[in-house]
Amino acid sequence: MKKLETREDIERLVNSFYAKVVKDETIGFFFKDVAKVDWDKHLPKMYSFWETILFGQMTYKGNPMGAHFPINEIQAMEQKHFERWLEMWRITIEENFAGENADMAISKSENIAKLMAFKMDLARRL
Repeated sequence: MKKLETREDIERLVNSFYAKVVKDETIGFFFKDVAKVDWDKHLPKMYSFWETILFGQMTYKGNPMGAHFPINEIQAMEQKHFERWLEMWRITIEENFAGENADMAISKSENIAKLMAFKMDLARRL
């Protein structure tokens, strides 16, 4: 199994992941119907985000929380949505990569999802 080592690897991972996500019955509608994602803009941001998280390359400029709050106002992002996102992310990683960075991509995603789920829930209560 290949190690997750380069920007090209991240692009492969992210592309594989989102190809599945848009077809998913639990979370696909967030991307297609709620956020109406412009994939030409979104995918490069995700490549840079994960390149920054995994490799310390400071290529990501943005505010992930700030990008998700408006979506959460239209359609609540619930715990089950984050759990499904995590499950699909983990499966996609395990299908394509192994090693330390692959493991880190899983653990970092768990931390991100936990924080994001908490903040999205809190925002709905305020």
